[in-house]
Amino acid sequence: MLGFDDSDRSVSWAKTPANEIREIGSQDGSVLVVPVGSVEQHGYHLPVGTDTMLATAVSGASAEAVADDLPVLVTPPIWCGYSPHHRSLGGTLTAAFDQLLAHTQSIVEAGLANGFDAVVLVNGHGGNRALVGAVVSEVGYANPDHQVLGFTYFDLAADLVEEVRESDLGGMAHGGEFETSLVLHLDPALVDQDAMDAEPFDEPYDLGDEDLVKPGPLGVYRPFEAYSESGAIGAPERASEEKGEVLFEFLTDEIADLFEEIHAQNR
Repeated sequence: MLGFDDSDRSVSWAKTPANEIREIGSQDGSVLVVPVGSVEQHGYHLPVGTDTMLATAVSGASAEAVADDLPVLVTPPIWCGYSPHHRSLGGTLTAAFDQLLAHTQSIVEAGLANGFDAVVLVNGHGGNRALVGAVVSEVGYANPDHQVLGFTYFDLAADLVEEVRESDLGGMAHGGEFETSLVLHLDPALVDQDAMDAEPFDEPYDLGDEDLVKPGPLGVYRPFEAYSESGAIGAPERASEEKGEVLFEFLTDEIADLFEEIHAQNR
């Protein structure tokens, strides 16, 4: 079942006593994982916590896959992302960029204070890309003896998406085939399959985003109702549990390999 802290006890910061956290952090090449998500509308068929729950799920599963080989913990997620463009459709909780930047920096710095050699931010919301990049630079600069890293998890699946997708370009957009497949695999009870009211992704700028896993070089602000009345864009009707399983297992393998590489680089 998807949740905001469904990691196994062996890798969950929240389920670990303080002295054990310090012990894990003090080990050579220790890695702290911080999921970063959002609470925002995802159309009529997906929960507003989709981004946070998916970032948490891939972080936890990947950490569990390598927990026997390296010291790693996963913090509770930073659940409030930067989502002002979703507010008008309801269900969205967001904050000012500078507030979220300061909050995320504080979390990362507190993690480092527990002795961890590296902190990696696992982002699950496209609107957080600039935020995560700024935290990596700011905290990394202030802590040259440690390593701060960050990435958006669904970017890793770009090549696989071209193999498994049934929708045209744009079908993997917000609340579309990609996210709906993952939630169907992890917790199908959270998907209202009778309410998949989404519209095709129609970005007027040629250099704008083309899909969830194919962001364009041009940034533009536009409230989400300009794309879709329901708030979902893409082709959620093309989603399946089977596709979600393939995507999730691939992502878990890729991220687990990255955690191992971070451990090796910081020993």
